[in-house]
Amino acid sequence: MSDFIIEGGYQLSGKLPVAGAKNLALKAIAASLLSKDDMDLVNVPEIEDVKRQFEILERLGASVNKLAKGVYKVNTSKVSSGLMPRDLVNKLRASTVLTGPLLARFGEVELSHPGGCKIGRRPIDLFLKGFQSLGVEVTETKDLTYKLRAKKLKGGIIVFPKISVTGTETMMLAGVLADGFTKLINAALEPEIVALANYLNSQGARISGAGTPIINIEGVKELGAGEFIMMPDRIEAGTFIMLALATNSQITVTNCQPEHLEVPLSVWRDMGAEFDISQNEILVKHWKNLRAVDIKTHEYPGFVTDMQSSMTVLLTQATGHSLVHETIFEGRLFFTDVLNQMGADITLCDPHRVIIQGPRQLEGRTIEAPDARAGLALLTAALAAKGKSIIKNVYPIDRGYEFLEERLKNIGASIMRV
Repeated sequence: MSDFIIEGGYQLSGKLPVAGAKNLALKAIAASLLSKDDMDLVNVPEIEDVKRQFEILERLGASVNKLAKGVYKVNTSKVSSGLMPRDLVNKLRASTVLTGPLLARFGEVELSHPGGCKIGRRPIDLFLKGFQSLGVEVTETKDLTYKLRAKKLKGGIIVFPKISVTGTETMMLAGVLADGFTKLINAALEPEIVALANYLNSQGARISGAGTPIINIEGVKELGAGEFIMMPDRIEAGTFIMLALATNSQITVTNCQPEHLEVPLSVWRDMGAEFDISQNEILVKHWKNLRAVDIKTHEYPGFVTDMQSSMTVLLTQATGHSLVHETIFEGRLFFTDVLNQMGADITLCDPHRVIIQGPRQLEGRTIEAPDARAGLALLTAALAAKGKSIIKNVYPIDRGYEFLEERLKNIGASIMRV
């Protein structure tokens, strides 16, 4: 396993480019199973989660050819089974989205309980109930393996009791080849869902309402594959902005879509941050004093949970008391004990709320990355801290961010992988 050695306390400057969206690429790879034609994937982030998703496809019999950085050609015509490799599924929660296309192709899938970041309870009941609404028979074995069977997926009404991005995408991928009409009620609104629907429609699907709480899908008999270009990763863009603010650095975040960050940009302005925004770039300016704010995570277009960890770090540098209320995952605030070891003043009220008193000068420490988002947040803390920090086992960070130390070195960060 690799570690990062970081010398913090310095201002950074330059351009920091954003990679393709992780949360779209994993679903785009799953969409390749909907057609036997060649699929071209462009602007794919070179991250560990994408590698694992490709590995699952290859184990199923697909061919995956890398043509250039971030460009892949995938063909799934030789996939002959829905038996998903347990050892890989256990490492990647996004493997769940492969289930719908595999059911459409083969009528049977065997899936072990998917893994992923340890950020709280993440049951898959919602997915199983959704599939049952499409006529799938679900059987659970003692070893947490689920056997799903359906001679043919049938359109149905799926009501999400709570908003789920992956649930919405999974059922959308399942519904496009089902017989009849499928309606998703209380669907997620994320831009990645709109991008996925637009791609599917370009290949012959009939989806309407993506980006609204109700999505209607008219099933079709077959789809093409074609080209799928990944949008920029809005989570990474927002995280880079907070990295710039936490280190009081003037950085230009490039290759991004500012319209996907309207709510967090408003929050950061309330704190006293200033930006110059163009069509696909955000210049983060030096600040004189950041003010404390309260935040409450919410599904898009609110302040998304995947940016909460970095926001918590940023608030340690703001003047006053801040309340962070994490409404999505109950484990996402547990990393704050590490920030306290670095000199922060954070009180954990309960698994969903912390109170932060700032500003506090952070000090370098030897720490470990608990998951992808908290891992990058702690890296941001290390860059803002005085002295040397060592981040042990950076694999969780590699799961979500490509060539991160190279991009940070290009803006003046003192970071080394060992």
